[in-house]
This record gives sequence, C-alpha cells and structure tokens, in this order.
Amino acid sequence: QVQLVESGGGLVQPGGSLRLSCAASGSILSINAMGWYRQAPGKERELVAAITSGGSTNYADSVKGRFTISRDNAKDKVYLRMNSLTPEDTAVYYCNVEGYEHTYRFFNSWGQGTQVTVSS
Repeated sequence: QVQLVESGGGLVQPGGSLRLSCAASGSILSINAMGWYRQAPGKERELVAAITSGGSTNYADSVKGRFTISRDNAKDKVYLRMNSLTPEDTAVYYCNVEGYEHTYRFFNSWGQGTQVTVSS
C-alpha cells in the first residue's frame, strides 16, 4: 500500500501564492510520474501539472507561467508552487503518484485532496 499525504491548501486572496506538498510513503520501489489534479464544484477533475522521474513537466494551459511543479526524489515528495492565483483556481487539489512497490506491483495512488480557495 502506498499512501499520499497532502498539505499546503488554504484561503488566499487573488494574486496571492500557495505551495502544495505531497509526500508518498509505504512499500515504494520506484516512482514514475507525479502530478497534481484539481476539481472545482460541478466540474470534472482535471490535470494541473505532472512531472516524470526524469524531470520533464507538463502543465494545463490555464496554469502555464503561474504554477511550477517540482519533486524531491530522495524524499518521495512532489510540490506545486502556485502564483498569481485567481478565483478560477479555486478547487480541491489532488496529488497523484504512480510507480512500483517492492513486490513489483504497479500502483497509482491518490491523495485525500486539499482545498484551495481564492477569494477576497
């Protein structure tokens, strides 16, 4: 079993910044892709940003230039730095990690979600 614990969400004013963190733990042999998704009320969950084990990144058009994803492979952590936040960024943000356990079983795990609210 691989568990993900997220932190860093909260209430921020428009134009402000937040940094989300996600720590993976459990029987992890290796981690491939790590990413952040979000789901706003009444909308489908969407990819915000992803990063491969080699450091290649992919961003949703709506966050390019404002959000930065990074990872610490030694600590099995992934981060999302969010700048210039707007009310449209309000959502529950979920961490997603995929890789292999020590049993060589593939896993794809989700965090519990952290609320980000952008409002004045």
